[in-house]
Amino acid sequence: MDAASDMSARRPLLVRLIEDYWGILLLLIAWQLWVVANSFNPIVMPTPVAVLGDLVSYPGVYLRNVSITLAVAVFGLVAGMAVGTGLAIVAWFSPIASGLLNPLTVLFSSVPVVALIPVIARLLGYDTSTVLAIVVIITFFPSFVFASSGLRSPPPGSEDLFRVLGASRLSLLQRLALPSAMPNLAIAFKLAAAHAILAAMVAEFLMGTSGLGYLFAKTKADFQTEQAFGASAVATVISAAAFLAAGWVERRVRERYS
Repeated sequence: MDAASDMSARRPLLVRLIEDYWGILLLLIAWQLWVVANSFNPIVMPTPVAVLGDLVSYPGVYLRNVSITLAVAVFGLVAGMAVGTGLAIVAWFSPIASGLLNPLTVLFSSVPVVALIPVIARLLGYDTSTVLAIVVIITFFPSFVFASSGLRSPPPGSEDLFRVLGASRLSLLQRLALPSAMPNLAIAFKLAAAHAILAAMVAEFLMGTSGLGYLFAKTKADFQTEQAFGASAVATVISAAAFLAAGWVERRVRERYS
């Protein structure tokens, strides 16, 4: 650790947080002053202090719904990445499958989520399975695109060398194509991680079952604006944390496979 990093680590946590996130802090202060100056009714626009007070007063409500949304998002993310990577491998093996899958995945991913939810709900039911399916649909496309690109971008000349040595198609996949695709898959994971939380919330909001999206919809309809804003704030923090964690994973993968 160099001197600059050591000095940064020695600074108080509060000072580091203010230095790193002063823009967010400034936005919250401006929000507070704007609401107070205009004397807005809390039903119309609560203050950040009121939202924080609701978070502190009812932690059980938030934790219960966070656990539901987070569980669905994690399972959907893993399944979506698996589906996208699997389809990319199939397309890599077969030019016919590639010609079929590429336009279908683009077309399928272009359909708005709000249009898919009623159809999927009719098939799977108005419960968590539909929310999970929506998360899978949202997250599989980045993994398919980036995995397809990575599988077809080995180091120059390496594929010819493998073929000269008589490597089978399966051996080529295991020893060359998949390792070459790992940095791309890490980028797909980084992009999909935050979107998984938001996709789960959108489905919960429209389905009205459980989770943070349902909490937001219910409290908004009941004019409990502080709790509605609290649900949004919690979802934002979780999405940002997921993005940062996925970024850490991406850096480690790049260090290993680059």
